[in-house]
Amino acid sequence: MVKLSVIVPFYNVQQYAPDTLRSLGANARDDFEFVLVDDCSRDGTPDILRRAERELPGAVVVRHETNGGLATARNTGIDRARGEYLTFLDGDDWLAPGYYERLVAAIEELGCDFVRTDHVQCTGRARAVHRVPHGRRNVVLDPRAAILPADRSTSVDYPYAWAGIYHRRLADRGLLHFTDGLRTAEDRPWIWRLHREAESFAVTGLLGVFYRRGVASSLTQIGDVRQLDFLRAFDQVIAETAADRDAGELLPKAVRTYCAIISHHLGSIERFEPSVARKLKSLSATALRRMPQDVLTEALDSMDLERATKLRRLRRRPAPAGTAA
Repeated sequence: MVKLSVIVPFYNVQQYAPDTLRSLGANARDDFEFVLVDDCSRDGTPDILRRAERELPGAVVVRHETNGGLATARNTGIDRARGEYLTFLDGDDWLAPGYYERLVAAIEELGCDFVRTDHVQCTGRARAVHRVPHGRRNVVLDPRAAILPADRSTSVDYPYAWAGIYHRRLADRGLLHFTDGLRTAEDRPWIWRLHREAESFAVTGLLGVFYRRGVASSLTQIGDVRQLDFLRAFDQVIAETAADRDAGELLPKAVRTYCAIISHHLGSIERFEPSVARKLKSLSATALRRMPQDVLTEALDSMDLERATKLRRLRRRPAPAGTAA
């Protein structure tokens, strides 16, 4: 059996894909496979992947005929993966040599459903270590217990799918798939579902993923309508958490996080196209009114004055009839 499947979506990343693939080569092992998903790239990425299919040990290339976005591309990879363990990498990021061997060793020693890791964020030439916001390391824990407290950053606020490794039994239970079609924030419902429904996890300080920030083609840098998918993503978080057996305890965290993300986007609204900025305000106002109002009031009362005032004002804003995310 394949020990590890690495799922790597690519979309128009010809500038970065060679570095990504070289780093995969420095992590190759006879029982590792690399599922390279070309999400209908329109630049030189397909040629680079065709070469990798010949030269990278364990490479399997899957091609989309239409662009489906990161969530859909990851799902394609999950469905194709054969490994006992699965992990992810983005097509513009890279790895330290031998990282995956150490990562597999970590989850096998701990024997849990999934392991979360720290990572290195790379912005230009700057490097910064970002750590999983959980203090206990190398100890098997209950994922549900790591969701709270509501007023502090916790494991569900560290949603990066590539910062960890996951046992196949999670995929078999349907816990690893992403919501098809989400263009941004696709990892938010995903990480919440993992923490609500998986049985065990651990955090390790293992470093080896280098996450490239500020890439011009990344949706985090593009102010078009696709950015508004964060609303659909968090609506899903709220709906699924409201149906949970511990909804009373968990909803304040979900609502507060949603509010913080809305505030973040409003705080950088100038990067959006004008029509998208107007839609952001309108849809955010509607989203606030969809939330459980008593929980929302408590969340706003717990936030700093500047953010709370901005969101209360938005909450009172009339939304056009028929507006939907």
